[in-house]
Amino acid sequence: MVKSVAILGAGSWGITLAIMLFEKGFFVKVWEFEKKQAQILREKRKFRFLPWIDIPREIEIISNISYALDGVRLVVVALPSHVVRRAAKKMAKVPLPEDITIVNVSKGLEDKTLLRMSQVLSEELPEKLGKRIVVLSGPSHAEEVSRKIPTTVVVASRNEKLNQEVQKIFFAPFFRVYTNLDIIGVEMGGALKNIIALAAGIGDGLGLGDNSKAGLITRGLVEITRLGKALGAKPLTFSGLSGMGDLIVTCTSGYSRNRSFGEKIGQGETLKKALSEIKMVVEGIRTTKAAYQLAKKYKVSMPITEEVYKVIFKNKKPSEAVKDLMLRQVKPELEEDFLKM
Repeated sequence: MVKSVAILGAGSWGITLAIMLFEKGFFVKVWEFEKKQAQILREKRKFRFLPWIDIPREIEIISNISYALDGVRLVVVALPSHVVRRAAKKMAKVPLPEDITIVNVSKGLEDKTLLRMSQVLSEELPEKLGKRIVVLSGPSHAEEVSRKIPTTVVVASRNEKLNQEVQKIFFAPFFRVYTNLDIIGVEMGGALKNIIALAAGIGDGLGLGDNSKAGLITRGLVEITRLGKALGAKPLTFSGLSGMGDLIVTCTSGYSRNRSFGEKIGQGETLKKALSEIKMVVEGIRTTKAAYQLAKKYKVSMPITEEVYKVIFKNKKPSEAVKDLMLRQVKPELEEDFLKM
């Protein structure tokens, strides 16, 4: 059993998982890429977005990635999607054992390459390590997991034995873990739900109702499934924890930064002002751009995604986006291609 763990990323999720694994008996090191922030965390043992938590002194918080990775058998990548490649390049320079396990919990798509995070890691790491990547996803706001509120997630890779090993590592009385072999579907569900959450927030900002949000979530899942299928995912995966589960919580929760950001946009705030008020990374912004390009590339119909893209990047009025969505040509709910899924 793995006993030494490196968490790359000292954000809400990284800190929460670090404490959870420490309490399970693991020796944990947390890598924070900003030296000043690492020092603050070391000294104060507090993280501003999780003020009810005291970070145990036994958890090392460091800014030297070579030291963070030294001697560990498990690496958890808990970084914003746009810095995963940069961190992977640093990882690749450190000698790592071939049987090390890499668990990615970052949710997003790389905006330039349109790649999933496991693909980004695989491109930068040695080939053998690329086969040791597992994804952990699902409805799991750090604010609730850190309070030990019952949470259910899924881990995915193409290696069931590896999935089961990771499942055992993360399983806790308040943290139930399932396995899935569809890594494409699990990652795409975790990434694309942020776009629909932006749309849900925009609706909240406009003062729309529960009917509107329920319809948005349902049709949003159709879009997610369409693009996921085009990329090789199994459609049924999107009915699971990393699909519908994560979609529901991200579209409805007060903890959701994507929903909160969308709400501010719906209220008429500018992109810059809304981001300054959220004060955290809003993954859905970059993911919207990437998904919009993927939809064009694979000729997949994603009208909600397209309207969110126009609102964020083309300054379209949110009210006009809603109007255009509602007035599209009428059609059957279950198109022929969707029935084949």
